Amino acid sequence: MSHPAGLEAYGFLPAMRAALEARGSIAEIPARVTAVHKERYALVCDRGECYGRLKSAVYFNGGTQEFPTTGDFVLIQFNELGDSIITETLPRRSLFARKNPTLGEGDQVVAANFDSVFIMQSLNHDLNPKRLERYLALSWQSGAVPVVVLNKADLVDSYAEQMNEILRVAAGVDIFAVSAKTGYGFDVLGDYLKPGKTIVLLGSSGVGKSSFVNALAGESIMAVNEIREDDSKGRHTTTHRQLIRMNNGVMVIDTPGMRELGMLDASAGLSETFADVEQYFPLCRFSDCSHEREPGCAVQAAIASGELPLSRYESYKKLQRESQYAASQSNYLKLKQQRFTEIAKFSKALQKSGGKRGQYGKDE
Repeated sequence: MSHPAGLEAYGFLPAMRAALEARGSIAEIPARVTAVHKERYALVCDRGECYGRLKSAVYFNGGTQEFPTTGDFVLIQFNELGDSIITETLPRRSLFARKNPTLGEGDQVVAANFDSVFIMQSLNHDLNPKRLERYLALSWQSGAVPVVVLNKADLVDSYAEQMNEILRVAAGVDIFAVSAKTGYGFDVLGDYLKPGKTIVLLGSSGVGKSSFVNALAGESIMAVNEIREDDSKGRHTTTHRQLIRMNNGVMVIDTPGMRELGMLDASAGLSETFADVEQYFPLCRFSDCSHEREPGCAVQAAIASGELPLSRYESYKKLQRESQYAASQSNYLKLKQQRFTEIAKFSKALQKSGGKRGQYGKDE
């Protein structure tokens, strides 16, 4: 893989650099996060590759900065003799997140600043339209363009039935059948694989994401674990999220296989994913129709006529309930964090005043 000089080669747009220069003289330089190793971040900047750690004052103890993730652009105080200091997370143009599998931990940010989301499933055993609906909703919500990639076309005699099954849940989304092993189907992916573009790969363990990256690169740049092709079971090859720049200038953010994909507040993503369901809403007799038992409900009429599959509507309702619950939980956590921030600011002010509470209390 090549490592060109200049952050522009890693997707840092001229407009982004111009916006920084418009701030005036600043000591920091921009960098991009290529991997996250707990408290340590792998970075690339105009001066090459380096590592960095977060500046506590702006990321902890009531700090307002968003924690960086793979793909983020950040500002750093560069240190050629050791770890640089990350002082700011720059605005994101796209963001993929899911509900954190650890209860009470809020959202888990997976990747940032990508142009398209390649949702990968395999044609032999992993094909799962219900899981795909979740991926699509969160991908649309991310602000990028979702693409469905069905890998392992070499393991099936025909995939026409599987393609039709996916088309029913991914209308308006490009769907490609490929084989990372033989190279079949890769020639039609060109519109998404332009120099300077970033794609993020999502999918369960065993769908062949690492093999797919190697096929895109035209060389073996990622380790590949063999899986049992009779049931597609295998170990995770990718153990952490990482951004890889290939010789053709395309960047790929590879992610570990996700056993769980909990919903977030994804109302916009659901509307895109289930446009075939929501198209009936304006046709209902009542504007506040719940689409259950009201007279003149266009949704129930479409289900009764077979125009809208009942299973499709039930999937919509299930994900909508999860999305609404996630939204209420998110609001609660934001209020909780705001309260902690206020307490931290009060404590800091109290320390500066030497323990005199002033307007906050009676002691002077």
